[in-house]
Amino acid sequence: MNLKNNTVLITGGSSGIGLQLSKVLLQSGNKVIICGKSNEKLVVAKKLIPELITYQCDLSNSVDCADFAKKISVNHRDLNILINNAATVNKVDFFNQPDALLLAENEYQTNLLAPIRLIKLLYSTLTTNNAPAIINITTGLIYAPRVIYPFYNSSKSALHSFTQTLRLNLNNEKISVIEVMFPAVDTPWHKGTPPKIAISVEKAVAEMIKGLEKGKSEIKVGGAKILYLMSRIAPAFAIKKMNEIE
Repeated sequence: MNLKNNTVLITGGSSGIGLQLSKVLLQSGNKVIICGKSNEKLVVAKKLIPELITYQCDLSNSVDCADFAKKISVNHRDLNILINNAATVNKVDFFNQPDALLLAENEYQTNLLAPIRLIKLLYSTLTTNNAPAIINITTGLIYAPRVIYPFYNSSKSALHSFTQTLRLNLNNEKISVIEVMFPAVDTPWHKGTPPKIAISVEKAVAEMIKGLEKGKSEIKVGGAKILYLMSRIAPAFAIKKMNEIE
């Protein structure tokens, strides 16, 4: 995959993996557009990286998401790469948390339905340009879920399945469909308490870029490779070990 002279949209690009990915892609001569829910974070990101093009959007809101897609189609007709990176997570005790269902709805809207909407709404824009690609970000937890993240695990597992079927559906088209599975990464996503096994955001993005340059359709970063292998050999053991992590 050629990672130069593209126009790239990264959802959830104002911090963590999205922001680091933006830095790296800009350094390679790409135009980078990011969106985020928090205008405050977008302002900070823009100050850090003035070349960024920023949009505020609540991807969990279907109307907001559709409006955003329309703006991108009108203002950035050269868009050829969509990276669905935005995600939200809650630690949930499913039966004892009163607002569990509201949290579930928000996570599924953000982590699963927003990527599906953006793919559908931006497909015609992407495919009018050279070297189009859809890149969906998931997690090693699709292989061994953690009990504290019931909605995150399942939303990302659903996105994994959707990505596989999308790739088959578009097998004879010119667009690439890629999935990147990350392990635990030390980002604000963990709200200041990343697990001990978390890798740096720089290392995570560097491995992702390497996989993209090699043309891989599934990129398992760091510990996600180990989880995949463990889930194939001893799935119950993999789940047990994941839920023992602090």
